[in-house]
Amino acid sequence: MLRSMYSGISGLKNMQTKLDVIGNNIANVNTYGFKKSRVTFSDTMNQTIAGASAATENRGGTNAKQIGLGSAIASIDTLHTQSSLQNTSRDQDLAISGDGYFLVKNGEAEFYTRAGNFYLDDNGTLVTSDGLKVQAFKVDADGDVTNNYGDVSVNVNALMPAVATDKITFKDNLSADSTLGAASVFTQQIKVTNDQGEYENLTVYFMKKSETQWSAYLNDPSKSADAGGTGATTNYKIADITFDANGKFTSATSTSLNAYRWSDGAVSTTGTYPITPVPTPAPTTISTSRAINLDFTNLTQKAGVTTALVNPNGSTQGKLESFNFGSSGEINGVYSNGLVVTLGQLAIAKFSNPSGLLKTAGNTFQESINSGTADISIAGDGRGTIRSGSLEMSNVDLSEEFTEMIVTQRAFQSNTKVITTSDEILQELVNLKR
Repeated sequence: MLRSMYSGISGLKNMQTKLDVIGNNIANVNTYGFKKSRVTFSDTMNQTIAGASAATENRGGTNAKQIGLGSAIASIDTLHTQSSLQNTSRDQDLAISGDGYFLVKNGEAEFYTRAGNFYLDDNGTLVTSDGLKVQAFKVDADGDVTNNYGDVSVNVNALMPAVATDKITFKDNLSADSTLGAASVFTQQIKVTNDQGEYENLTVYFMKKSETQWSAYLNDPSKSADAGGTGATTNYKIADITFDANGKFTSATSTSLNAYRWSDGAVSTTGTYPITPVPTPAPTTISTSRAINLDFTNLTQKAGVTTALVNPNGSTQGKLESFNFGSSGEINGVYSNGLVVTLGQLAIAKFSNPSGLLKTAGNTFQESINSGTADISIAGDGRGTIRSGSLEMSNVDLSEEFTEMIVTQRAFQSNTKVITTSDEILQELVNLKR
């Protein structure tokens, strides 16, 4: 039989495979997160009619004589190129701008996807349209993101209990250019949370005492005996803060205080109002105390303006009003008390060879031997960033696919011509005996 006939048959089979791939690409032109495929070909074995010969003193060398025996599929590649992002304005629609894949689970089986159209199920778990559970890094009791990831649960009825203030952090700069005494008093207004879970206003006063020392008060030192002022003669000094010659914090005389009641810019440490004369009406006496830690280690004294900040912890009771996603994949819960709490941070996987991933149903991929092991971290850590309210479109280009379809169709026709021509030659051979 003729070799050309079998070469034509191999070409027909390969063109049919390519047409199958093109058809699948076109069918998924509107599939979010879909990554198109392409087919590449290679020639198959070659029959050597005569081998090559080397040159001699009298004659030159000759090349080998070979006849190809058709084509074969070299690869079917998945092209993981970035596609354009479509704005949806839906908070739970997420897209990755750059490298990486969302990590989702079905039981213990891990899958990866670029389609970020997520939903909440009846348990408040973030899932894909097929019910696979989206994975995110957990947060600890202090709100810090841990290295452990798991299912994302958002309790829309979550209630944040009130937390009384038990730590006040002081940071940034106290100006070394400030004058000594009452003329250099710098104030900072803050809100603290009392034992009843209510906000109360408080003013912290800073006054420069020497070239290397400041004092912090909870009543105005410029109106007290400490500064030679008139009015209240009793100060409520909370700390003397000392800096070295370079303006670096060295020590403070107080690192904690016992608070009974925040009231009118003062704290009672004895169960009675600490300032005389007592205002009218006199505040209620409180009999129990609570320790509040003070952290001055982030204060400096350098030339320039005073930018000192006083940051108390604590909060009133709040209900979860909404949640959203940040550019690093953080899941932010917005509460009615004004606090924004990180509920988790989306896990993003990256592979050394994304083209080695295996396509599975539902816009997902799985690891293969050649894809490499998933390197799982957060968005922005060598990975793309998260775009909330957007979805990544398919990277199928219709004009390119239709062009490839035309080329494939013509190649298919050409191979059929090879087969029919070979058939005609065989027919002529059969007819030689007539």
